[in-house]
Amino acid sequence: MSAPTAPTEDRAPGAPPRGTKESPGRSKRVPLSAIARRRSLTGWTFLIPAAALIVLVNFWPMIQALFLSLQTGRGTRLSWAEPLWLNYQRLFEDETFRLTMSTTFIYLIIQVPIMLILAMVLANLLNAPWLRFKGFWRTAIFLPCAVGLVSYALVFRQIFATDGLANDLLTQFGILDGPVNWLGQTGTARMVIILGLLWRWTGYNMIFFLAALQNIDRSTLEAARVDGANGFKTFWYVTMPQLKPIILLCAILSTNGTLQMFDESYNLTNGGPGNTTMTVSHYLYNVSFRNSPNFGYAAAISYAILIIVAILAAIQLKVGDKRD
Repeated sequence: MSAPTAPTEDRAPGAPPRGTKESPGRSKRVPLSAIARRRSLTGWTFLIPAAALIVLVNFWPMIQALFLSLQTGRGTRLSWAEPLWLNYQRLFEDETFRLTMSTTFIYLIIQVPIMLILAMVLANLLNAPWLRFKGFWRTAIFLPCAVGLVSYALVFRQIFATDGLANDLLTQFGILDGPVNWLGQTGTARMVIILGLLWRWTGYNMIFFLAALQNIDRSTLEAARVDGANGFKTFWYVTMPQLKPIILLCAILSTNGTLQMFDESYNLTNGGPGNTTMTVSHYLYNVSFRNSPNFGYAAAISYAILIIVAILAAIQLKVGDKRD
């Protein structure tokens, strides 16, 4: 005769046994939806003030500039244009605007590729394990970025003056027969501006490339060498694909900066001779403040720059960001 079995307890899974009481100090479990809602509310509490400040400082002036570009008049005596797109229509008829835009694109097409290539070469040299005094060379190449825009432009203006250092050295070495008016001729004046841009901004881009090179996985480079790839093939087929995002970033930043360039044109040549070295941002400044103030037309110029920058950035992203 078998022993009687204890009766089974009918209770829900996870519930305490009968006869036991829940600890009074134990809190009830908060639903996950309430926790997520609380976290979201906390995030928005920190985000809303920053977003409001960005809208107030950045986007609201852009909206005001858009309304301003639809108005005509001198100084503060403005009225709505008839038709509203009159200022934008004037852009296509303005010879000075076309000249400054073509000059800006000359700087862009020549200076940006040379600068990025130089920055890449310097970054690879400074990343070499055999190089000594790396800290000194990195500081020396990056130092021009710390120099004020006005200061370095004035120094370049003195160097390339008719009685400046460039003419003295080139004449002494027999390269030139006599002094050259570097800043008084269109071709040489543009060349001086491009040299100034290269001198100041190459080190800035080099830092980006150097940081990217130091984050490359060394095992991929060693694997390429084991497979028999030489230095150039290793760089082109292994290193360059891993640097695509940073190359794209530097290209977009350099394009944006060149299209908005003002200091070099204003301080080196003042746009001369005959407005042939003037950038479009320099022309915008003249329309706004130096000539008879025409803020409506100046706002239209600024939106033309914005549209061109956005189009070029979109093209660069489309061409450069090809993900597998």
